[in-house]
Amino acid sequence: MEKTTRKKRVNSNIDENINYLRKELGVGKSFDIIHLDMEYAEKRMAMFLVDGLVKDDILHLLMKFLANVKKEDLEKDVLKKLLKTYIPYVEVDTIDDLNKVVDTVLSGPTALLVDGIDEIILIDARTYPVRGPAEPDTERVVRGSRDGFVETIVFNTALTRRRVRDRTLRMEFMQLGRRSKTDIVICYIGDIADPSMVENLKEMLSKIDTDGLPMAEKTIDEYISGNYWNPFPIIRYTERPDTTAAHLFEGHVCIFVDGSPSAIITPVTFWHHLQHAEEYRNKPLSGAYLRIVRYLAVLGSIFLMPLWYLFNIEPGLLPAGLDFIGPNKEGQVPLLLQFLLIEVGIDMLRMATIHTPTSLATALGLVAALMIGQVAVEVGLFTNEVILYFSIAAIGTFATPSYELSLANRLARIALLLITAVFHTSGYVISATLLIIMLARMQSFGVPYLWPFIPFSYRPFRDVLVRAPIPLKNRRPRILHPQDPDR
Repeated sequence: MEKTTRKKRVNSNIDENINYLRKELGVGKSFDIIHLDMEYAEKRMAMFLVDGLVKDDILHLLMKFLANVKKEDLEKDVLKKLLKTYIPYVEVDTIDDLNKVVDTVLSGPTALLVDGIDEIILIDARTYPVRGPAEPDTERVVRGSRDGFVETIVFNTALTRRRVRDRTLRMEFMQLGRRSKTDIVICYIGDIADPSMVENLKEMLSKIDTDGLPMAEKTIDEYISGNYWNPFPIIRYTERPDTTAAHLFEGHVCIFVDGSPSAIITPVTFWHHLQHAEEYRNKPLSGAYLRIVRYLAVLGSIFLMPLWYLFNIEPGLLPAGLDFIGPNKEGQVPLLLQFLLIEVGIDMLRMATIHTPTSLATALGLVAALMIGQVAVEVGLFTNEVILYFSIAAIGTFATPSYELSLANRLARIALLLITAVFHTSGYVISATLLIIMLARMQSFGVPYLWPFIPFSYRPFRDVLVRAPIPLKNRRPRILHPQDPDR
């Protein structure tokens, strides 16, 4: 049953406060909850903290300062003197609600109780186990910054503010989860982001009612995205601070979740999932070339394999000069089953790679090359053409910067393949048309998913299709109904 969150006022009697906190925090039942009884300047004091979430050296230093306090120094205005003089620390606050004290202590800060004072002093000297910022594995660049987000939310906001020193950059704090009390931060530039968009997102987040966020940002995605059976993502994840900063400058709203190295970017279109920092790390012409190649690879990963299968079941559709397309030798297994087997096989290989230690990755690659390649062809399980066209589709899948979009495209490819196998030409044309209509009807927090292609807008579409020079970006219209497009 959910615990009550009613306000319980701090009592001036320290014993009552200590008894309540010991019970609620489980002192004696949890080894890492520490309760210290102290006496300074002939006043009883107590500390409650979580071992492993505090900086011991800072607390030791503060205790030394308190040890030098004399009785006459605390004869009046005790709380004021402690805060202003005898606790020389930056992040110090007071609170008069014992229930909030419990939640705060469990998140890291230290609670200092003083006899005779009906408020509790909170000292935010917390620290979290953290790894150093490193380049994300899924968003590598040949040349560029090598720092990436980590699992500590304060580090991630600092990496972002380092790149966005705008005075209107806002980092609004919230907590989600009845039991987990997970820290999240909503980040946006006040002069650029659409205020209604920000308020709508905050309202959606405040309505999330759950025990906790075990999968961090993915749990939030489940609540705010809606339409769970649609595989296409309407939010984007990134682990790069420079990518986050670029989207903030365009008016997007980002969400950081404590415990996750990924930031959520909202809203996004289909084209945002196809952009990569590598395009902007090269000259405009080279970046435009890379972007067009990526678009062709992604389109090929969706439509090419079902189209090739259609040509095999209806050879009359091929022009005279393309009659060489098709398997030269029929395999022992029907073509459709070959495609389905290789789709499942490559997913098995991908999952095996995730769970394989690095030292064994080379051996796994050799096994996969022999199993899916030469041996599979020789025994008649696959034909050479099936492996060729699936390889093209797989390359397009791996060339998709967004992992979530690549999975959605894979499911779309399988659906196109199955419908084409059943209804032939009409099935391929109708299913491809329905896919485009579905994407056109989708919205990401009010923004059309295929914008600026549908609805069409020339100047933004030009910047989406071809990577424009960065100096020209100050003329582009921002996507999210900007307050001032020229700023």
